[in-house]
Amino acid sequence: MEPLILLHGALGSSVQLQPLADALSITYDVHLLDFSGHGGKPVAAEAFSMEMFANDVISYMMLKGLDKVSVFGYSMGGYVGMYLARHYPARVKKVVTLATKYHWDEATAAREVQMLNPEKIEQKLPAFAATLIARHAPTDWTTILGKTAELMTGLGAANPLLANDYTAITTPSLLLLGDRDKMVSLDETVAVYKSLPAAQLGILPGTSHPIEQVDVDMLAMMIYRFVSAK
Repeated sequence: MEPLILLHGALGSSVQLQPLADALSITYDVHLLDFSGHGGKPVAAEAFSMEMFANDVISYMMLKGLDKVSVFGYSMGGYVGMYLARHYPARVKKVVTLATKYHWDEATAAREVQMLNPEKIEQKLPAFAATLIARHAPTDWTTILGKTAELMTGLGAANPLLANDYTAITTPSLLLLGDRDKMVSLDETVAVYKSLPAAQLGILPGTSHPIEQVDVDMLAMMIYRFVSAK
């Protein structure tokens, strides 16, 4: 079967994508992986970066003997998918992104970082804090928060994918966005869609940002129709 790699979002882990993997495994050879420092994987000394996460994927492909794959990325995972298509085009057949934030500047990064305060999360969102503790154990979840904040600050200072990068990506791409997503704008998604030479755009009705709230069957169908199309 054709290989398909699923990539999780910031602060996430591969476990969140297991329902989608189950839905797609009938048709594809589905692979799940955790980025460095996520899902209990060791935390590297260097800062989180898109280059690091892309290298995680390439290293996994080499380990599994995968020459070329299609990629689905949720949120940050979608950005990694696009980064791979830009810098490793020979390794990526098709890319599907969902709820991926493409526009980054200093103001955008500052807003996102404000939501990564561990004290506020513990006070206002204790259930989410407990989820992060369990998701990333044995790593201290506040370490992941801090490194993710640094990553976003870095994206705001120097976005590694600019408009001219997208025009150079010839990998067929499908950009998906939920119509209720409050974290990612339609404008930024459409702007990237228009820049990509071989792209399609899809809107998921009644869908907000969290992956747990996405209709898995609907998403799996949209991925299947795009990836399997000749």
